[in-house]
Amino acid sequence: MKFIYLFILLIFPNIISAEENLKYLANIQEKIINNVDQYSVIKQINIFLLEYGFSVSKLLLMIFLIIVVYFIRTIFYNRLEKFIVSIEFLENYSKNILKNIRRLVETLIIFINIELIIYVYNDFISLDIVNKIFNIVYGFIITFIIYKVVNEIANIKVSKIQGEDGKSIKFEIVNVGIKIVNFTILILGLLLVLFLAGVNLTAVLSGLGIGGFAVALAAKDSLANFFGTLNILFSDMFSQGDWIKVDGVEGTVIEIGLRVTTLRTFDNALISVPNATISNKDVRNWNRRSLGRRIKMSLGVKYDSKVDDLKKAIDEIYIMLDQHSGIATVNTDFKYSDKTKVRAVRSKDDAQGVKKTLLVYLDEFGPSSINILIYCFSKSVKWSEWLAVKQDVMYQIMKIFEKNNLEFAFPSLSVYHENNKEI
Repeated sequence: MKFIYLFILLIFPNIISAEENLKYLANIQEKIINNVDQYSVIKQINIFLLEYGFSVSKLLLMIFLIIVVYFIRTIFYNRLEKFIVSIEFLENYSKNILKNIRRLVETLIIFINIELIIYVYNDFISLDIVNKIFNIVYGFIITFIIYKVVNEIANIKVSKIQGEDGKSIKFEIVNVGIKIVNFTILILGLLLVLFLAGVNLTAVLSGLGIGGFAVALAAKDSLANFFGTLNILFSDMFSQGDWIKVDGVEGTVIEIGLRVTTLRTFDNALISVPNATISNKDVRNWNRRSLGRRIKMSLGVKYDSKVDDLKKAIDEIYIMLDQHSGIATVNTDFKYSDKTKVRAVRSKDDAQGVKKTLLVYLDEFGPSSINILIYCFSKSVKWSEWLAVKQDVMYQIMKIFEKNNLEFAFPSLSVYHENNKEI
């Protein structure tokens, strides 16, 4: 009945106390009885209704309550809106908060209305079991309202921060932080429900303290995963959307959760890897490259190729790569981040993931070919763009080989026959 008292106080603010509000309802029923039940027809109807615990006066009062609550729910919502707007911290979020909790508030009002009707039906006598049931329902609804409010504030706040500067906040930290807050709300909501249900919270909390050690032992893997989550976030190993490889699993990071990190593999499977495992394994992050994705080739030419043709082809391949619009070279401009200023012990290129190496050399005499090593990096780190650059480089190399009378070698075996010699 506590929530009914609060509701009635909000509806009838000029009346001093909730008890007087309930007396006010009882007086209304008494007036209805005095003015309605005196008629013979009503008395005949009451004889039939009394078998079910009803009377005409009760039904009229119930209908009256339903109509009144239906019309004043707008007043109640307006008062709630003014209350939320009056809180300075929530002023900028009031519109979104009210939009998200409107249905929950209406549901709360409906349950209050139902309890009022039961209260009237029971001749204004409270039943403990009914009160406990409704209090539990109110506890769940209020917990859900708080959950909605907190998450709406978090979503708006993150959107504003990301809108101002997409790199000013690490989304994964916010995501995990929101989950921790939601878990806290869940625990507090559960305690609220237990309190409203009449449970002795002191005994419950004491029991949790005694059993805390046993719970910690049973949940040691979960705790290890939680601390693994913190290690991942604060060590900045990877972010959502990164392409990583860890513990034999390779894919795109979908979400960094409290217990596991979810990856989408390239064959479209969804894999969850415990965060404790990730924090203790080597993580290969392909997305931490700013400039340069490697192109490495070993080109085999036939042994009957002329030396001058080989030299000329190698020089032309180097010039072609050095002038190629998609290949990174020492002359390629790149804007380094200011973060590298505090890391003077490391090269800026390594810190930022920049590669500009360009090598074209005669590498080795293989079993069936003379091999030319090509080692360079595309400017783009995107797979599709890297493939396009690599393809164009291969076309250019083929043209250079044709121009210099060079042919690609393939694995072969030469057999020599010695004449006039018996074996």
